[in-house]
Amino acid sequence: MTATLWASGCSTAPLDVGHATTAAVATGPRTATIPSADPIPVAESPTPRLPATVRTHDGHTVTVTDVSRIVALDRYGSYGTAVFALGLGRNLVGRDIATKFPAAAAVPLMTPGGTDANVEAIIAQRPTVVLTDASLPNAAVLERQLTSTGILVVVGDADRTVAGTDALLRFTAAALGVPGPGDQLTHRVDTQLADAKRAIPPDADRPRIAFVYARGTGLLILGGPGSGADSLIDAIGGRDAGTAAGLTDAFTSLTSEGLIKAAPDVLLMMSDGLASVGGVDGLLKVPGVAETPAGRNRRVIDMDDGELLSFGARTGDVAMALSRALYGPR
Repeated sequence: MTATLWASGCSTAPLDVGHATTAAVATGPRTATIPSADPIPVAESPTPRLPATVRTHDGHTVTVTDVSRIVALDRYGSYGTAVFALGLGRNLVGRDIATKFPAAAAVPLMTPGGTDANVEAIIAQRPTVVLTDASLPNAAVLERQLTSTGILVVVGDADRTVAGTDALLRFTAAALGVPGPGDQLTHRVDTQLADAKRAIPPDADRPRIAFVYARGTGLLILGGPGSGADSLIDAIGGRDAGTAAGLTDAFTSLTSEGLIKAAPDVLLMMSDGLASVGGVDGLLKVPGVAETPAGRNRRVIDMDDGELLSFGARTGDVAMALSRALYGPR
């Protein structure tokens, strides 16, 4: 199934040419959006085939016998989103802060500080299985404390890339005993990613796109290789500006010199992050931004914090929305 996607605020106009920009790329600020705030289930209340045995990323073999009370926790909201997309949203009794779509709003939050999970709060939910990975800072302590109380913990791979999406979804589906819906979900995402590839204009060069994470002007980070955003940028026909500029770390503190050297044609940000620096006007006051091709043309794409790097059930939706925002309606 392929969803219809759109982006608000798109326009096309002659551009100040940067490293690899053409008139095929839209100009001005845009917000990339997907049509459904909630992940669309591929099945309604599927019957899990249990017990389900899986090999976890930390090298253990675990057998899941009950998925009636699921806690899903990672930095990106990947597992919580997948649980809903697989049709098991009613079974979710605990979530991370990145699982923030409307259908999950009533599910108790287990990471009140943003990333560290509250062990006592998790135990209080009496989960039958906890899905998590090393993307949480206290992941090792969390697993040890939960398993000591008899709670089953399933540890997945913490890496997040477009290429790893199918494996993440199949692993989650297998652990929850719903491999059939897992196959349906991966097929849907793969179809959407293929659609996003086809949406790249044939005459477009590869614009340099810089992912900037912000929480006020005091915390500005430039994405590089392994940030996750780099794989999304590649999926929509762009080049990751941080990687092209020679960054070796996934995230590096943003400096005016580093940003000017990266010379992005487009800046990609989370919506809350953009708002935290005062929107596009405030962003242009950050040293170095106005001196980039992106700044000169106000080419800033923002997307909801809970969607942009969620990776998994909505990766295809995200890629298509970003493609529309980057190139404009086609």
